[in-house]
Amino acid sequence: MKIIIPMAGRGTRLRPHTLTVPKPLIQVAGKPMVHRIVEDIVKVCDTKVDEIAYIIGTDFGSEIEKQLLEIAEKLGAKGIIQYQHEKLGTAHAILCAKETLKGNVVVAFADTLFKADFKLNPQSEGIIWVQNVENPSAFGVVKLNQKGEIEAFVEKPKEFVSNLAIIGIYYFKDGEYLRQELQYLLDNDIKDKVGEFQLTAALENMRAKGIKFVTNTVTEWLDCGNKDATVYTNQRYLSFIQNEKLISDSAKILNSVIIPPVFIGENAQVIDSVIGPFVSIGNSSVVENSIVKNTIIQENSQIKESNIKDSMIGNYANYNGHLQNLNIGDYSQIQG
Repeated sequence: MKIIIPMAGRGTRLRPHTLTVPKPLIQVAGKPMVHRIVEDIVKVCDTKVDEIAYIIGTDFGSEIEKQLLEIAEKLGAKGIIQYQHEKLGTAHAILCAKETLKGNVVVAFADTLFKADFKLNPQSEGIIWVQNVENPSAFGVVKLNQKGEIEAFVEKPKEFVSNLAIIGIYYFKDGEYLRQELQYLLDNDIKDKVGEFQLTAALENMRAKGIKFVTNTVTEWLDCGNKDATVYTNQRYLSFIQNEKLISDSAKILNSVIIPPVFIGENAQVIDSVIGPFVSIGNSSVVENSIVKNTIIQENSQIKESNIKDSMIGNYANYNGHLQNLNIGDYSQIQG
C-alpha cells in the first residue's frame, strides 16, 4: 500500500499560524495533523504501508521536509518528497507523485482528519470516503445506484442529489490506471471552469469506462480550516484517541490541577495552574499561574497569569494577560 498526500497549499484561512508553518504540520492533540492523517489511514487499511509521498510547495524548506520524512519513518514507510511548482488543481497535484502511482494507493488531502470504524477492502476497484452531511449543496457528493455503486460525481449540487459528501480520501486498487487518467487530463488540457485539472474529472472518466467505485462512510469528518475548527478538532481527538500516552514522563506538573483529557508534551511545565479539559500543551511550553480550557498551545511557548479558553497559540509565543479568546501566531509576545 502507498499513500499520497497533496499538501502544497499554505492554509491561508489558518493564519497567522500558517505564516511560519505549513498547515499540515500544525499540531492536533500533540501530533502534526498530517501525522494524524497517515496514522489513521494506516489503521483503516489494516495493511503495511510501504511508501508515503508528500506533494509540497517549493518554499517549504529542508526542516519541514525532514519532519515529513520522519513521520513516514515512524510508520515504517519510506518517505518521498515531490514538488508542485504550480497550483493547477487536484489532478495535477496527485500526478506530481506519478512514480508512486502504482499498485494499491490511497490519496488523502492533508486537511482531512476523520474518525472511522470500518476496515478498507483492498479488493475493491475504488473507494471514495464520504460522510453524511446536512447541507450537501456546499460539497462534492456522490450518487449511488441500487447496488451501492457510485453512478455520478456531482460538485455542489443546486438540487438534492445525495447527502454523501466526498471528504477528500480515495482508495485505488490500480494506481497505474489512475495515473493514466490523470495524465490524459493534462495531455488534452481538460480543465474546470477556473482553469484547473481536477481529480473528479478523472474519477468520472474511470467510472464511465467501467471502474466500480463504492463508498466507505466515516463517523466524523474533522476540519482544520480556521482557528475555531482546529480547536474543536483538537477537542474531538483528545476525546477518542486511545493507546497514546497523553502526558509525557518528562513534563513537570507542580501544584496544579489537570482535568482530562489533556495532552502535555515533553519537557513542558505546568505550575500553579488549572489545565483542561481539552487542552494540548506542546513540547517545552510553560504554563504558570493560569487557567486554560479547550485550547491548543504549540511548542516552546510561555503562558503566565492568564485565564484563556477556546484559543490557539503558536510556537515560541509569550503571553501574559487576562481573560481572552486568543489566536496568537508563532513568535508573538503580548503583555497584559
